[in-house]
Amino acid sequence: MKYILAFLYSLAILSPPNGFKSQQTAYERVKKAYTEKETAVQKLFADQKLSLQSSEIFLRAFKEEKQLELWAKPKGKPTGWKLVKTYPVCSASGVAGPKRRQGDLQVPEGFYTINRWNPQSSFLLSLGLDYPNASDRVLSDRKQPGGDIFIHGNCVSIGCLAMTDPAIQEIYVAFVEAVNAGQTRVPVHIFPTRLRGATWERLQTNHRDDAVLAAFWQNLKTGHDWFEEKNALPRVSVDAKGGYVFR
Repeated sequence: MKYILAFLYSLAILSPPNGFKSQQTAYERVKKAYTEKETAVQKLFADQKLSLQSSEIFLRAFKEEKQLELWAKPKGKPTGWKLVKTYPVCSASGVAGPKRRQGDLQVPEGFYTINRWNPQSSFLLSLGLDYPNASDRVLSDRKQPGGDIFIHGNCVSIGCLAMTDPAIQEIYVAFVEAVNAGQTRVPVHIFPTRLRGATWERLQTNHRDDAVLAAFWQNLKTGHDWFEEKNALPRVSVDAKGGYVFR
């Protein structure tokens, strides 16, 4: 019964039932993550004058830099995001550019949320993204866009963001605490690189002959810069052509 419930909860996009932390820590891998990493994660939050037990979280990834950032803010506040820690992505396949079809080995680019979690993953622990999202369903292969994109451990990847096992343990603990405190949507923004300064200029130069890709990245940059300038996450929707709309 425990495994059936875990599977059903993993499909929920909205808030899981009360007692999410107690449900998760019934699994040995999550219990071990708490034993080994809870104190360290609490300190990371405390160093930013945040409480692990009453914060919301947000993840932001940069493919070229192979970095995954964990951000947090006090629950219920629209701004006040603080960078808790930057983790190295130890393995990620593909190149700059979005995922557009099954088997292209690409890590997606865009604005996602975590909609699945697996405390018994083949890759230790995993957090699943809602790829293909509304934009991907317009712009990617209509019949075979691919799927099953995760942030996970074990440092191996085909289209996912693979972390070291200690890193995914910390991220998973932060995720469990945020959901347990009532966060219903955990955003994950994935970019080809940092979309400002020299890296943005290089990205444009290296792909100047691809107008479609340039337009896609310019759209991503609007959302990227929104967070950079306002220290707030935009509300993201998708228009009929698959473009992201921010407000």
